[in-house]
Amino acid sequence: MTAFWVLVLLVVVALAGKVLTEWWVLFDPKTVRLVDKLRPPFSSPTRAVLPPEQLPLLGVYVLGTDELGRCVFARMLEGSFVSLSIGIVAVSISVSIGILMGGLAGYYGQRRLLFVSIDTLIMRFTDVVLCFPTFFLILTVVALLPPSIFNVMIVIGITSWMGTARFVRAEFLALREQDFVVAAQALGLPEWRIIFRHLVPNAMAPVFVSSTIDVAGAVLTESALSFLGFGVQPPHATWGNILADGRLFIFDAPWLFSIPGAAIVILVLSFNLVGEGLREALSPRLRAR
Repeated sequence: MTAFWVLVLLVVVALAGKVLTEWWVLFDPKTVRLVDKLRPPFSSPTRAVLPPEQLPLLGVYVLGTDELGRCVFARMLEGSFVSLSIGIVAVSISVSIGILMGGLAGYYGQRRLLFVSIDTLIMRFTDVVLCFPTFFLILTVVALLPPSIFNVMIVIGITSWMGTARFVRAEFLALREQDFVVAAQALGLPEWRIIFRHLVPNAMAPVFVSSTIDVAGAVLTESALSFLGFGVQPPHATWGNILADGRLFIFDAPWLFSIPGAAIVILVLSFNLVGEGLREALSPRLRAR
């Protein structure tokens, strides 16, 4: 339960970051103050030199400044929304593809396409995709495409649908023999209604659990790509590229490295714990314990 409320708090912070750094700019992550570069957390600005509009809103640099004098607190606020949105959108794409592929394999699997069944065709394709190291596949594709937030979302999404497809296929295979599905078929209901009205809603429990944990993996992947310079490019801030900028100042300005690193750990841990909680809540055997 603690992890859930921490996750809710992080989502609220991410939404506030979007509003306060882009729509109603109270914390400007792009303001450069070279006179105040590499200031530690809770240090005061140089008021004698800086114009009033460049002074921090709270009167101090809450999380310090980076090598260009930019406020780390403002950059972390901006990065929270970017990192979280990349994770959620990427998983939404992968879940959509996984439901489509798994649903086709599970419901129409026995039908043949030329000399091979649809189930065999889809699942062998899934096995082939699983043979590739996912991160290096993402790294290769991102290196070939123009760097942008949307490319990162799409690439992570289309390379991580395989687990969802296996879950959905297994659930469809179990559900299509159930009495309520057989009754719907006997009534002559169209196949699309049987799939979307009866099968998909009943097959979503393991998908919800898997997708919650996958968001954490997507955030880690984006952070790793940004750390290597292939992710979201400046001037947009993400926790990954803030971490990458701070690696050059580990000893001179450790807050540049430790603050985004701790934020990533807390976010990923919260998603993992919430996913485990959902798994226990939705599993009758685990709930009985």
